[in-house]
Amino acid sequence: MGAGKSTIGRQLALALKLSFVDTDSEIERRCGADIPWIFDVEGESGFRAREAQVLEDVSQMNDCVIATGGGIVMQKRNQQLLHNTGYVVYLHATVEQQLARTSQDRKRPLLQVDDPAAALRQLMAVREPIYRQVADLVVDTGQRNIKKVAGEIAELINNS
Repeated sequence: MGAGKSTIGRQLALALKLSFVDTDSEIERRCGADIPWIFDVEGESGFRAREAQVLEDVSQMNDCVIATGGGIVMQKRNQQLLHNTGYVVYLHATVEQQLARTSQDRKRPLLQVDDPAAALRQLMAVREPIYRQVADLVVDTGQRNIKKVAGEIAELINNS
């Protein structure tokens, strides 16, 4: 959360002259409801089932950049789809950077807790090893310019 997946993904798609798909936006489009509502009504497991279906569908697309939600890697099938159907970039941000970028965002159900920093640390501890395992490339987003990060990724992809 807050690593820049959607923002950098859009810029990367422009740089590579590809279409762009954000799985969270696609879930909302298909459901006609926002993610917090889906979490409220269906719980995290219902959301994750929808997320897996969207990933399966969009992974069949050609010539696109896909931004996924951070929890998508928690299902083995999703890890396999990501690894087998695309070039996976892990956009790394520290917990402090994530907290700064998400502190005013009320559309992040997993952060609607008393201690969002602790929640982010716990998510990072569980997810980061999986991100690194699935990724073909790890990029630190830190305090960097979005267009420069996207350009760097585009160059690395074009040269691979």
